[in-house]
Amino acid sequence: MRGAEVVGSFHGGTRCGVCVAAVAIMLAAMHASGQTTPVSGRFSLFGDWASRTVAGNSSSDLSDVIATLSLRPTAADPTVSWALDARVADYPSAERDTRISIYEAWVGVRSASGAWRARLGQLWLTELGGLGNIGGAQLEYLLAPSTAAGRLRVGAFAGLEPKRLDAGWVKDVKKGGVYVALDGDHGRKHVLGWVLIRNGSLTERSVVTLSNFVPVGRTFFLYQAAELDLQGPGRLGTSELTYLLVNMHWVPVRAVDLQATYHRGVSIDARGLTEDQLAGRPVDPAALVGLLYESSRFRVSVRPLRWLTVWAGAGHDRNNRGDPASNRLNLGLSARNFVGTGLDISVSKWTSDKGIDGSDSLYVSLGRSFGSRVYVSLDYNQALAVYHLRSQDGGIVEVRPDSRRYALAATVTLSRRWAILLDLERLDQQSLTENRLLAGLTLRF
Repeated sequence: MRGAEVVGSFHGGTRCGVCVAAVAIMLAAMHASGQTTPVSGRFSLFGDWASRTVAGNSSSDLSDVIATLSLRPTAADPTVSWALDARVADYPSAERDTRISIYEAWVGVRSASGAWRARLGQLWLTELGGLGNIGGAQLEYLLAPSTAAGRLRVGAFAGLEPKRLDAGWVKDVKKGGVYVALDGDHGRKHVLGWVLIRNGSLTERSVVTLSNFVPVGRTFFLYQAAELDLQGPGRLGTSELTYLLVNMHWVPVRAVDLQATYHRGVSIDARGLTEDQLAGRPVDPAALVGLLYESSRFRVSVRPLRWLTVWAGAGHDRNNRGDPASNRLNLGLSARNFVGTGLDISVSKWTSDKGIDGSDSLYVSLGRSFGSRVYVSLDYNQALAVYHLRSQDGGIVEVRPDSRRYALAATVTLSRRWAILLDLERLDQQSLTENRLLAGLTLRF
């Protein structure tokens, strides 16, 4: 996932000024060059309809209609580049404004030698993970020549802080920082960055980011990402490690895969805390503690046959601060073209030591191709988890052990450019029954 999306609106006015300026510059550059640069991209249109029965009361609605558009030049000019990646969402059955979510809308220039690069507009700096979304400018310098350790890049950026779930940018909040990246062979990368977010006269966040991707041949890789807050919001609280992800994958022999992951995070409403201080409101000490989640897992996968994979794993999870941790065991198998029938089968079972109060779950999937252009799958899930977004601490995870989900999905490839997705689902859970239809159309060009 990209992290929190950047949301603008057709009604946003000058609040979307940076993105509008970037798109205008991009279109002007394309017009000046006679639109000689071919463009590739993808357009998708999705519709979601649902019928619900809650405690005997029925309702139905067209939940949302979503269109996405992604554009890139296919034969980019060596000195001028641009990108557009956006989503428009409408909610016919709800009293919500039409939204446009802009992930990227920028124009960039590069020096003739390739050493300097500048970009302006709505940017997503992947070097900084979830903190890398800004509406502003980026400047990067590529040090030459490369060494045995790799090639070094240094960059700086500054701009506005986008709102997460509303239109435009946050008033009086600005973001800036620097980073250094070392790029090596086979995707190896090491990045160290610093991000400063200012809310008026207060420092909302001052964060050191660190990420590493280390491949060793084709048998091992290590990926790690971390965020260290140098101070608490508005100088309240203490500095701490607020995010850590470690993912290791090793193939000791051809038929055996080993994978271990560790994920830990602390969610604190830094924006709300600094706004309380600026407004002179008392700060709840519990808000400085925030929400903690933690998960560690290990899995062994074995392929006794070319078409069969079986796996076993163990995990230790805590979804919310204050919740007791649970130990989980996982068993599963996946079979492609099972004994020549054409069926793809996948079964996975998680068992928790919380028992009836926990999150024991089962997943079963049957899929089959019909010719080269149609694939149909039938899925069953038991015990779904639901994420509730909350502004004060980011959100909580709710496990619903009594829930059941049935789904029938079909993907139809009409041509090299056109594809259709159909998904029919049914959810049963105590007093709630929901039938949902998702239909989508994708065009690649």
